[in-house]
Amino acid sequence: MNMSFEELVRRRRATRQFLKTPLSAEQIDVVLGDAQWSPSNCNTQPWHVHVVSGETRDRLSAALLRDEEESVHSLDFSFDTGAYEGVYAQRHQAMAKARNDAAGISRADHEARRQDMRRNLDFYGAPHVALLFMPAIGDSVRTASDIGMYAQTLLLSLVAHGFAGVPQTVLGFYADRVREVLGVADDFKLLFGISFGHADPDAPEQMIDVGRAAPGDSVVFHP
Repeated sequence: MNMSFEELVRRRRATRQFLKTPLSAEQIDVVLGDAQWSPSNCNTQPWHVHVVSGETRDRLSAALLRDEEESVHSLDFSFDTGAYEGVYAQRHQAMAKARNDAAGISRADHEARRQDMRRNLDFYGAPHVALLFMPAIGDSVRTASDIGMYAQTLLLSLVAHGFAGVPQTVLGFYADRVREVLGVADDFKLLFGISFGHADPDAPEQMIDVGRAAPGDSVVFHP
């Protein structure tokens, strides 16, 4: 908690290898308490968060891995990386290359890439995963932006308290199965999940630094 805000923001990484050591209930309550102060449209606070640990975590992982093996997917929201064009496609491809290089995986090795993707569904070994659900309100765009602000606050709180996390869009590819395993009503839509815990210090390659564009690439000033 002695980091400056600048250091905190830059220290956050998408961690892809965790220790099995769980956080205590008190530690989880602290980061969830921080996340609860996230901004939202009209203070609606529309996030519905299911934190999964222990036996339920293992049962959920097994169910997701079975669905992946059988190519069973159920998305509440569309996702198409092929829709990225121009600089967005370039950034996506650079990130994918950095991940493959860190893991020692050739782009041509499709089976190794598939097995690496499957690590998502074991939550990269993390002892906890937070599934971020939202009610369907209008076209869902405003609500999804609120969930994004909640997720960022949660991720920064994890770093501030010495923990680590990784946001995982792919968990939203199995929305029906997640709802079934956790007993979540159909009218709550799964946007994505965040696996979290203690980063594995012996796997630094799983915390790749892909960098960021300069502010001038995204911001237009109107003096």
